[in-house]
Amino acid sequence: MEGKKQRRAAANEAAIRDVNEGIERGQWPGEEDAPVGFRCECARLGCNQLVELTVREYEEIRSHPRRFVVAPGHQLPDVEAIVATRPGYLIVEKRDRAGAVAEQADPRD
Repeated sequence: MEGKKQRRAAANEAAIRDVNEGIERGQWPGEEDAPVGFRCECARLGCNQLVELTVREYEEIRSHPRRFVVAPGHQLPDVEAIVATRPGYLIVEKRDRAGAVAEQADPRD
């Protein structure tokens, strides 16, 4: 995938990651292990699929700025590698330019 598409894909995923940050903030304290519906952080425009994981699991993924949670089949092999498969979702890690964009867009850094 060419650089422009990589940057656009990473920027879209980072925007959805911001939505998920809001979902996470909206949870009650003490419910870190309760299942929550997070938005799929894939690059597909218009994807509204939810993936269910706990806040604790989401925090583990978010501790790596190049990692995103996506629904199975929503990964982009040209720009990311699957680093873990969990029931109902995948954890992917951006490579190359897409990874650099993901790091730059991470509000936690």
